[in-house]
Amino acid sequence: MEIFDMREFDGHELIVFGHDAATGLRAIIAIHSTARGAAAGGCRMWPYATTAEAVCDVLRLSRGMSYKNALAGVPFGGGKAVIIGEARKAKTPELFEAFGRFVDSLGGRYVTAEDVGTTMADMVSVARVTRYVAGLGRAPGAAGGDPGPKTALGVHLGIKAAVRFRLGRPDLKDLTVAIQGVGGVGYHLCALLAAEGAQLRVADVRPAAVQRVCEEFRARAVPVEDLLAEDVDVLAPCALGAVLNAQSIPRLRARIIAGAANNQLAQGQDGQSLQAAGILYAPDYVINAGGIISVSREYHGGATEGQVIADIQGIPARLTQIFERARRENRTTNAVADQMARELLARHRHKLVA
Repeated sequence: MEIFDMREFDGHELIVFGHDAATGLRAIIAIHSTARGAAAGGCRMWPYATTAEAVCDVLRLSRGMSYKNALAGVPFGGGKAVIIGEARKAKTPELFEAFGRFVDSLGGRYVTAEDVGTTMADMVSVARVTRYVAGLGRAPGAAGGDPGPKTALGVHLGIKAAVRFRLGRPDLKDLTVAIQGVGGVGYHLCALLAAEGAQLRVADVRPAAVQRVCEEFRARAVPVEDLLAEDVDVLAPCALGAVLNAQSIPRLRARIIAGAANNQLAQGQDGQSLQAAGILYAPDYVINAGGIISVSREYHGGATEGQVIADIQGIPARLTQIFERARRENRTTNAVADQMARELLARHRHKLVA
């Protein structure tokens, strides 16, 4: 595996492999950039088929965090961690303590939190052995805690901005929204959308999760393999990445794609296919920044819940700026967002050199 030659490598500063024989920990931490501060990004636990697959994922996720943190204006660089394993079978407090020691060995260069397959309880185990962790419990009214609901809030506000821009609608009443994945973020997004009168169609590999949102929010269940092709106003991918690709894009019938999943585009050129199909794409690392905004406020201390929400309310304006610039320059929204993020990172690197 030639990591330096991988397309996903993209100038990463550091890639570290960690193993603990006693707990079975197999983990990778990727640090894309520390130009804006310590590299921050969650820890994903997933049963990757190969080490190469895990490396590819952590590199894509890490770069996405650099871009996300830059555009969100938080004082963090970009990093990510993955643990190779089946979360439902391999999780133990001891494994996450071993992961915490792995994080601690980097001396604060990387700050972790929860992600797909990990929870706030797992981060409590991590916090027993390192202080370089966020997404923990919090006092009433203080910033922090589970970042999932904050990610959902940002996506909800971003969907409203996309609807205003693409459909000219001031609200979501009676609009149809298809949500792929109704777990830690998708569930909370369903609640917010349903409260505004949106009609929900949902899919998840876990039947119990689908049943829950159908009962609570009058959503309609759709088979997982059919959800992307639903004729809806908005498609919100909230599961894993690379769902927008050469095979799926020709099947899409949504007018807007705006969801919480990271790395929704399998490749950068897939944004061109969406544009050609007349579909407005909300760049994922812009719309889903609510969680890292909460994590940043918690980690750096002294902030309130109200300040976190105020910061998240800046997401719609950033998205609208990207939408307008993409239309003005006849470019894809993902290309515009990438350029804006790279310019911000370059500016901070220049300051460090100077």
